Amino acid sequence: MELYEVMRSTFSAREFTSDPLPDETLVKILDHARFAPSGGNRQGWKVIVVRDPGTKRALADLSGIAAKRYTAQAKNGENPWNTIDPPRVDAATIERTPAPPHLTESIAKAPVVLVIGVDLKVVASTDQELKRVGVVSGGSIYPFAWNVLMAARHEGFGGTITTLAVAQEAKIQELLGLPTHVAVCAVMPLGRPVRRVTKLKRKPVGEFAMRERWGGPPLAG
Repeated sequence: MELYEVMRSTFSAREFTSDPLPDETLVKILDHARFAPSGGNRQGWKVIVVRDPGTKRALADLSGIAAKRYTAQAKNGENPWNTIDPPRVDAATIERTPAPPHLTESIAKAPVVLVIGVDLKVVASTDQELKRVGVVSGGSIYPFAWNVLMAARHEGFGGTITTLAVAQEAKIQELLGLPTHVAVCAVMPLGRPVRRVTKLKRKPVGEFAMRERWGGPPLAG
């Protein structure tokens, strides 16, 4: 499969058939994904492969807690969970907002779920002293997570990077026996998609790339 085709057609799959994802194929996917770049080539990723129905259900339920706030904020016209603007919905509104099944049930029903973590002892978080949420550490883990999805696409499978459960990180660490220095970065359901999406909607380059400085002329080919 040609590289650009994979990049343009690797979509977020949340509905899966009953087909299994064998360990042999999963090992092949991870074997290719491991060539992702990471800071200092320290390769701090850790992967818990979850097939147990009870554990998948628990991860889905933990995702539902943050999904309630996500949904309540979205209904209120907000950008959910952003770190700049505080929520304009109160705790009571969030609590009575149902968690949409499409944000949780793929985790419970997928043939396999990968819990992807990163060892914070080996990550160079150069923004750790800035007065904002840290993002640099993600550069050493999300290229790996995306490689998993592209490799899965190549093998006829699919999935998505979900992060709602991360808001309950301590409970995930307890559930899976993770040490506290391993941060949970993604909960990734994987399986054979029910349907294929081949045309993805994305903003054109000129809407996000600008020349020389913020507010500069848009980059155009």
